[in-house]
Parts: sequence; C-alpha cells; structure tokens
Amino acid sequence: MKNSQKIIEEFSKFDREQKITALSQMIKGDITHIHWLEKLWFHHNPADFNMDTISENVISQFCLPYSIAPNFKINDNVYFIPMVTDESSVVAAASSAAKFWMHRGGFHTRVISTTKIGQIHFTWHGKYQNLINQFSAIKDNLIKSVTYFLSNMAKRGGGVKDVELLNFTGQLPDYYQIRVSFETADAMGANLINSCLEEMARSLQLFISHNFEKDERSCDIIMAILSNHTPDCLVECSVQCKADQFKIIAGDLTPQAFVGKFKYAVDIANIDIYRAATHNKGIFNGIDAVVLATGNDYRAIEAGGHSYAVKDGQYKSLTSLEIDNDNFTYTLRIPLAIGTVGGLTSIHPLAKLSLEIMGNPDAEKLMQISAAAGLANNFSAIRALITTGIQKGHMKLHLNNILNFMKASEIETKQAVHYFTERTVSYAAVQSFVDDMRKQSKA
Repeated sequence: MKNSQKIIEEFSKFDREQKITALSQMIKGDITHIHWLEKLWFHHNPADFNMDTISENVISQFCLPYSIAPNFKINDNVYFIPMVTDESSVVAAASSAAKFWMHRGGFHTRVISTTKIGQIHFTWHGKYQNLINQFSAIKDNLIKSVTYFLSNMAKRGGGVKDVELLNFTGQLPDYYQIRVSFETADAMGANLINSCLEEMARSLQLFISHNFEKDERSCDIIMAILSNHTPDCLVECSVQCKADQFKIIAGDLTPQAFVGKFKYAVDIANIDIYRAATHNKGIFNGIDAVVLATGNDYRAIEAGGHSYAVKDGQYKSLTSLEIDNDNFTYTLRIPLAIGTVGGLTSIHPLAKLSLEIMGNPDAEKLMQISAAAGLANNFSAIRALITTGIQKGHMKLHLNNILNFMKASEIETKQAVHYFTERTVSYAAVQSFVDDMRKQSKA
C-alpha cells in the first residue's frame, strides 16, 4: 500500500510546537488525543534536566507509573524500592514476596564480580605469530593511550583490568579481536568504555603502522564498542526457609506439595525454551522496573541476562532451586551492569530521588537490590501459577484499567469490583456488566 503521508524535510530543525503542528496535519481522523502532548510536557524543568539532551525530536514526555515496593529485607537492611512499570501486578507481586520473606530471613545477596567487556574488532593480513610477538608492547600502548580518559575512574578503583588478543581467523578470514576488561566503579560506564575503545583502536592502527613491515603495516578497524554480554558482572540473590513455612501461601496444597510443584516449574524452565523465556521475563519484570526508576539501561540489562541464560548452550532459567532435608533454597544468579553515577542517573530528578529513597546505594548495592526485586517477582509468579493460576491476581488488578477505559463512574466501578471478586475478569465480561448497569439506570 502506498504511503500517502508527505515527507517533511529537516523535521529535526523545527521547534517543539512546529513538530506538533506537523504531526496534527498528518493524522487522519480523530486527533483528540494530541492535546496530551502539551498536558504531559514539563514546563518548569530544572536547569540541570532538559529532555532535549536525552533524546532527539522530543515533543513531550511519556509517563509511566512510579511506584514503591515496601519492606524489602536485603542482607538485614530494609529498603523501600522504587519501581517504574507499565504492567499490572508487578509491584504487588514484589511487595507480596517481600512481605513473605521479611519474616524468613529476607533476601541474601552478594556481588560475585563487576567486570565489563569492550571489543576492538579488526582485520589484519599477516602472520599470527608476528602479532603475538608484539602483543605485550601493543597491550602496554593501548592501556597508556586511555590513561587520561580513566583518570577520574582510577581514583575510585576503576580502569582497564586486562587486554587480550583473540584469533578468529579460523571462522572469518583475517579477523582478530582485542577484548578489554574494564572496572567502572559506580558508573555503568558504557559511554566511557566506548570512548576508550575508539581511542585504543586508533592507537592500535598507529602501532601496527610503525612497528610492522611491508604488508603487515596496516589493519582495518571494523568496529570498537562495548559488549552487553557481561557474564563477569554478576550478582547472586537467594531466599531460604523450611518447607513447612509455605503453609500460609500454598492455597489448597500441602507445603510439601507446594515445594514439589515449585521444583517442577523450575525444572521445566531448564529443559523447555518456551517456558524458560517466560520464566526469565518474570525476573525482568522486577529488575527492569528498578532499572527504569534509577535511570539505568534496561535494554542492556535484558541483553546481558538473556545471553547469560544460554551460557551452557541451551537457553535456561536464570534461577536454581535446592531442596535439602526439607530446606528450600531458591537462587537467582544474573549479570547486572548498572550504575549510580553518570548518565541519566545523575540528571533525571526522579532517578536521583529513587537512589535517595534507597539510601544512595553504590553500584554493587544497587545490583543486589535489583536482583532481589527480580527474584521476588519470579517467586510470586511461580507461586500464583502453581496455586490459583496467574490470571486471578493479574486480571483483578487489570479490572481497574478496563473500567477506566470504559469511563466507568464511581458507582459502576464499586459494583464491578464487588461483582468480579469471585468471577473471571475479561474485557467482554466487564463490558457486558457495565452495559447492563447503564441500561438499568436508564430504565
């Protein structure tokens, strides 16, 4: 089908009002919602927070709920965790799990490692042994070339930790890689790592041109960029209790039956990719919400988590369960490359507030808090699945969204909530109920 919309040249040079006007003219049919672009625009942004510095062609803000999951006991400290999410039941699930584990030792967390990886991908025509012979000097040269970039980070214990040469010529002709390990302290460090890698790439080309002979004097830089596969930026979170402690949340199941079904659910996620993807999505429900609330990069977090889930050659659960002598231990191990300084975390007022609410954690502590939110959501999801089913709680919370969409009155909402207390919620069922109420009111 031919696109009937006209091309607008130099749209990026329009001011905000001109952009909105242009969009209004392009929309065919109802444009009543376009006024929200103005209603949601922050007219009194602080001087240190400008939406135009975050993204391009900005015309408004897209608002999501900013919520709090209270009373998370993590390593014997209690946290109120800010969460930003568009999905019903995520905050409720986190809060429910936090309440249950509060009196059973809480969440136990530890950071295993915090290394991040950058890569310089290049092609080079020469003898591999000649590259090996010079690599010690190359390594020293590359590290020296970024000393200036890393001076502030070095004061906080960060910097380049290692530089490796990898030979991939057996898989791609003439392709080599330099893999650089970074410690970025409290920063996520993506932009800094990329700046370092690009400078290292230039230094690599210069070194090779000055220290090799004839045809070996040049290399072609394909790209220099960090990797979002971060298996060495790893955090672990676990909960533990006796099986009989599950009596109050097991529904119609005995505690032993609850534990047995729970184990089956985790085992299934380790053998079936279809279930594993949904299982792990439940983890990211919690983690993403914290990552968003603190201005971190949830896309990088998910990429790293999913690539880690396939580290054994098959995509599996990011959690593991041990049952030993009636002791239930449920553990999440996941890479989380997040920071508490730099980027959006330092300029977005709500991101800064989120960190303040949690006691201004450093990067390692934020890794642990985020992991606890992820394990909490996954635990609550499995609990619901093996007892009442996921829809009972989820759709009850979704009921308000449906009623809001239908512009239900206060009386209609109150009666609908009562009516669906013991009934299955669906859009069709709610619409039928509201329509019947309105017919009766007109009779």
